[in-house]
Amino acid sequence: MAAVLACGPQAALSHRSAAALWQMGIRWRTPLEVSAPGAHRIPGVLVHRCRTVEATREFGIPVTTPARTLLDLAPILDDATLVRAANEARLAGRLPADEFAALMNRMPKRIKSLLAPRGAPTRSVFEDEFLRFLCRYGLPLPEVNQRVAGYEVDMLWRRERLIVELDGRVYHDDHAFERDRERDADLQAAGHRVVRVTWPRLTGAPAREAKRLASMLTAEVAPAGRSAGRAPVFGTR
Repeated sequence: MAAVLACGPQAALSHRSAAALWQMGIRWRTPLEVSAPGAHRIPGVLVHRCRTVEATREFGIPVTTPARTLLDLAPILDDATLVRAANEARLAGRLPADEFAALMNRMPKRIKSLLAPRGAPTRSVFEDEFLRFLCRYGLPLPEVNQRVAGYEVDMLWRRERLIVELDGRVYHDDHAFERDRERDADLQAAGHRVVRVTWPRLTGAPAREAKRLASMLTAEVAPAGRSAGRAPVFGTR
């Protein structure tokens, strides 16, 4: 607040400092960043000069809006950090659908496909990296974090009835192992193919993983409710 007040009545916290205040996964750092009309030279404050400031208040502090904050960060953050910040804002409900759509029209082209996958926002760095992997190998983007057969699945290609679960845990205890297999069995019984992808597979052998997924995405799939072959018959003799 002191940094903002020092820059005049039309100033607002901005850039990385605003992202930290909005809890977008950016840590507080110095100097504090403020956007304001006119020139200001204040020790410990990096002032970004601008004619008008798109601002609101958070905890009583004048701060650039979440959308404006992300636009300010686009030229200075790497793609991975920017995408994570945008998805954290979406998860926190700070970017309603209409505001997110307007933001997408103003964002650099290089990250639009990563910021606007079908479905819900991503929840982790692993999910962000998986979408970048798909774009890098020219694979179709899935719906993200959708509910299927009572479960929320990480990645869903609905028409192909293919689900990818991103398994980022270092190890599983027996309960978690059994729970995951029960989940996979339910999803397969509902007519979906389920593939589990680990971080080492994604980052250590991405070309092999891409080839496998491409094959599964182009394979013929029987219509929903029908199996590719003859259904087994169960009964008593």
